Amino acid sequence: MLPQLSGDRLFVTDGGLETTLIFHQGIDLPYFAAFTLLEDDAGAAALRSYYEPYVAIARERGAGIVLDSATWRASRDWAERLGYTPDQLAEANRRAVALVEGLREPDVPAVINGVVGPRGDGYVVGDAMTAEDAEAYHAEQIGTFATTGADMVSAITMTYVAEAIGIARAAQAAGLPSVISFTVETDGRLPTCQPLREAVEQVDAETGSAPAYYMINCAHPTHFDGVLEDGPWLERIGGLRANASTMSHAELDEATELDEGDPQQLAADYRALRERLPKATVLGGCCGTDNRHVGAIAEAWVR
Repeated sequence: MLPQLSGDRLFVTDGGLETTLIFHQGIDLPYFAAFTLLEDDAGAAALRSYYEPYVAIARERGAGIVLDSATWRASRDWAERLGYTPDQLAEANRRAVALVEGLREPDVPAVINGVVGPRGDGYVVGDAMTAEDAEAYHAEQIGTFATTGADMVSAITMTYVAEAIGIARAAQAAGLPSVISFTVETDGRLPTCQPLREAVEQVDAETGSAPAYYMINCAHPTHFDGVLEDGPWLERIGGLRANASTMSHAELDEATELDEGDPQQLAADYRALRERLPKATVLGGCCGTDNRHVGAIAEAWVR
């Protein structure tokens, strides 16, 4: 039983890890692969410094925290491009989990989350896998998480249903709770044009409702607020990690400067969704957001 499912406490999580490291700290992340920072002490220290403000937000707000490992790109295909062997990749995933485990504080309920990213691009579907192929591919990383102190796994920035189904099945086989987080375009639909509601309902139908809950990430609230129509599926949405920017994925891909948006306006946009998302307890950010945004969101949500 994951503590964020009890519904009696807000859980925060972090913001845009990669955009913060690249644009605020000037750190080079090839392929957006933050796990490469674990190769040396300086990189690990940069990651700890990134996470610490979010732990402070949880402490100050009396909230819990979901601590995400820096492993969005730490799967086989991306690792091969970066020159990692399978053994080195497994060790990087273990180190990433150990780093966030080390951030636990006695008075802050913490959930250690092994993050799984898409096999392909986070915005474009590209070469889609079958659910069976996705399960086989992602089972490697998820199997590594099962040997660590990870409490759960989350598939972040999912662009199509078959990959999400495969990940949910792989996590179930490994004995770990899973969370599926879909991204949507400015019309509130997945990049495949499938409605968000249908995507959630299809994953549930084809996995026996295996995911602990669902999230929406890497889109601005104005992109999906219009598709949150009434229905039981809304009770399956357990968290939000929105972008700071209202730009489309295509526009963000072309941007050379970071669009940080307005933290207070983003917080207000989150708060406006609270009544429609009764089970949402995990709040963080995605591209362009940092601890300022998450702090404002946490304050607005419980006001």
